[in-house]
This record gives sequence, structure tokens and C-alpha cells, in this order.
Amino acid sequence: MVGTVEKNHASVNSNGSLHNSNGAEEKLDELRRLLGKTDGDLLKIVGVGAGAWGSVFAALLQDAYGHFRDKVQIRIWRRPGRSVDRSTAEHLFEVINSREDVLRRLIRRCAYLKYVEARLGDRTLYADEILRDGFCLNMIDTPFCPLKVVTNLQESLWDADIVVNALPSTETREVFEEISRYWKERITVPIIISLAKGIEAALDPVPRIITPTQMIKCATGVPIENILYLGGPNIASEIYNKEYANARICGSEKWSKPLAKFLRQPYFIVWDNSDLVTHEVMGGLKNVYAIGAGMVAALTNESATSKSVYFAHCTSEMIFITHLLTEQPEKLAGPLLADTYVTLLKGRNAWYGQMLAKGELSPDMGDSIKGKGMIQGVSAIGAFYELLSQPSLNVLHPEDNTPVAPAELCPILRTLYRILIRRECPSQAILQALQDETMNDPRERIELAQSQAFYRPSLLGEP
Repeated sequence: MVGTVEKNHASVNSNGSLHNSNGAEEKLDELRRLLGKTDGDLLKIVGVGAGAWGSVFAALLQDAYGHFRDKVQIRIWRRPGRSVDRSTAEHLFEVINSREDVLRRLIRRCAYLKYVEARLGDRTLYADEILRDGFCLNMIDTPFCPLKVVTNLQESLWDADIVVNALPSTETREVFEEISRYWKERITVPIIISLAKGIEAALDPVPRIITPTQMIKCATGVPIENILYLGGPNIASEIYNKEYANARICGSEKWSKPLAKFLRQPYFIVWDNSDLVTHEVMGGLKNVYAIGAGMVAALTNESATSKSVYFAHCTSEMIFITHLLTEQPEKLAGPLLADTYVTLLKGRNAWYGQMLAKGELSPDMGDSIKGKGMIQGVSAIGAFYELLSQPSLNVLHPEDNTPVAPAELCPILRTLYRILIRRECPSQAILQALQDETMNDPRERIELAQSQAFYRPSLLGEP
């Protein structure tokens, strides 16, 4: 429900809370001008995919700008037909009744009764249905504002000005190939912001990493200057609850600077950066090591000492890998460590590692987990290990000065590959790797990376 704007410029947003619109309309008008929008011509923003971060991102935009209904339309697409099981419906009912503001909102919208019936088993709820009421299936405990949900991909995307890709990397190519068919007659080129953090590996003709933005460019033909990546040390539910957070929007300055300004909120600071692919790859790399962190935490009963040992070794491997991927790795140190830190603390990949180590999940169950969504770190482990095992990338071993594949100098990555991809050893192998007497001081791995010219531009598709 949208209220009238008062003298203090506060309006009632769609979840019933007061929203301070100071500066929001000016930022919206500025972006509209850049996109050539005239009066009466809506700026159309569409999120593709409704996982936790994608739903929260759409909700942030809805909270900030959704009350300017004559200037902007914010919608989110998700596939129809995903049912909510009864146990989840019961939990959802408990969440609703614990929040007076949410309870009142649903009663006012005449939507409360269906949650009562679902709890009793008298009806089935669907994921797109509850998303319209402000609930994400992967984040039940965090209600947010109601969203405008579309389940027809063509209807939602054909004339979108800004598209936010919140799909897992494993689904990005397929969905955007379908989207490209709806854009064949377009005159204007959309802007695409990708939130995806997974990667794929291509081994022929040369080993290289394929990122979601590259998949989108290949699938749609949208020029790379119109495709951006947004990432940072963020937990979706905490951002929606207005915990202070940082993020970077990476890509061409033409759009990264105005979009950083448009997306910035007092509690969500967005900076612009021109290094698109490297930041995107780093977003995938930290998920790899977060799974191992979860395993170590569970296997050692949250031992601070063991976790710190793991952190030292995993960050040294990440530093080693960044020297292969970028000519100026020192520029990534802060963002990569921050993103790694938060993911190790409270990310779904760390949670997944914990559940594996506790025996509550197994690798055979796949990497799409109920209530959490896609565990992107699993496919990233396979991609990074297979890439860094290629003989064409060989580096000199620090002890015997013989050529060796980079993966052989990353024992944690190698062990995670054996656990999750090859499935030839249990989660306990991660501790055995850390406790191996032949394990080198992590300082040596960092010094090796800094002392040799490792940089391989071909890994990121550069000439």
C-alpha cells in the first residue's frame, strides 16, 4: 500500500513502514534521463530469478523507488509451479504470526486465510504466490515487501530497460538464450546487472574461465559495456534488515557510475569499479573455500584455533590463484578478503560444508538444497581445479624447480575436489590435509606467487 507524500517527504511503502524518499526521486530522474525516458514512459526494471539475494535485491529497489509508480516499474520473474511443502507452510505461518506488521499487512490484503489453510494442510501454497506477499522460499525467516511477480518470461523481459540476473550460473546461459529470442526486434539495448557468483571452465582451445556476464553476452549479443556485475560481502537477509553493507558494481564507467549512485542507500553503499571479470571470478572463488571452512568448523566443534589455521591456508591459496588471474592482484586483496570473511562466517556454502561434515547432507544429494537454493561453490570447485590442473599453466615448484600444475600447489582446493567432485574421500579429509606434516607454511605460497610472473591473461579470456 502506498501512502501520500507528506511535507517531511516520508511515504508509506509497500510493507507498511515509513520510507524516507529524500533524494530517491532525484536519483531516479537522473537515471531516467540517461536512458532517454520521457514523461509517462516507465523505467522498467526486472529481476530474473528469485533466490535469496535476487529477491532481496528486487525488494530493496521496490522499497527505495516503488512508490514512484508513474516513473518506474519493478518486477521479478520466477518459474511457476514450485510448491511449498506443509512443514515449510507451518513455519511460514509461525513467522507471520510473530510479526505484527506482517500479520496486519496480510489481513489487509485479504491474504492471511490462505496461510491458515496451508498450515492445516487444506491447500497448497506456491513459491511465486508467497513471493507476491513478501516471502522467499530460500529465506522464510525474513519477510520483506510484496513484489510484483511475473511467471511468463517473455511478458516480463521483452521491453525491460534494466535486467537483474539473479540466476545460478548453471542456469544463466539457458535462460538468457531464451530471453534473446524475445529481444530480436528490440531497438534499444537493455542494461544487465548480474548478481551470479558461479563460474564454468572451458578447456579448449585454451583453458579459461567462463563467467555469467560472458554467458549473457554470448547468449544475447548485448555489448559488454551494458553488462555489469554487482558483488560484495553481503548476506541477503541482513541487508534487507538494514545491516550496514558494501558492494561494488563492476563494468564500464558509462553505466557503473550512474548505477552505483542509483543503487546506493544509507545502509547499502555501492562503489563503482571498472574491473568486471576479475571481481566476478573472485566472487566464485570465495565460495570454494567457504565449503571447506564449514567442514572444519563442524569437524572441530567450532574450534577457533582450527578455523584460524584453515583461514591462513585457504587465503594463501586464494592469493596464489589471484596472481594467475590478474596483473595487479593487490587491488583485489581488500574486496576478496571481505567477501571471503562474510561467506565463511554465514554463507550458504559454509552452511553446506557444515551439513556435509555432520552427515546431515551428502554430495550425492546434489548442489540444490531445499531452503537454501543452489550451492554455487560445488561447481566452482570443479571448474577451478580442472582449469588449474592443465599442463599449459604449469609453474615452477618452489622446492625442486620442476614444472607443476598450479592445482598441485593448492592442497585445500585439491582435497575439496576429491571430496565433492571425485567423491573418493569423506569430509574428514579436509582436516587430514591441514594436519599433513608436509604442508608448507602459507607464507611460502604467497612469496612464491609474488616472486614469479604467474599472470595468465588467457584464463579470463584475454589475448
